[in-house]
Amino acid sequence: MEAILAGIEVGEIKKLDAYLKKLFDNQKMRVVPRPKKTDSVEVYLGEEFLGVLSLDDEDGDRSFNFNMAILDTDLE
Repeated sequence: MEAILAGIEVGEIKKLDAYLKKLFDNQKMRVVPRPKKTDSVEVYLGEEFLGVLSLDDEDGDRSFNFNMAILDTDLE
C-alpha cells in the first residue's frame, strides 16, 4: 500500500501535479500537501497561491474538486 499524505496518496499528489502542469502547459504549477488538513492539497503557480484541491471519496470513487477564490481587489 502506498504512503498517504494529508489523506491523499503520495502517488495521487504526483499525478495531480503532473496533470496540472500538462493541462496548463506550465511547469511552474505545483501541488503541495496542506500542513493541517487531511483531505486536501494546495495549488500554486510559482509562489502564488491559486487554490485548494479537495478530495471527494464519498461514493467510493476518488475525485478532486478545485476551489479558487478571486477577490474584488484582485480584479483592480
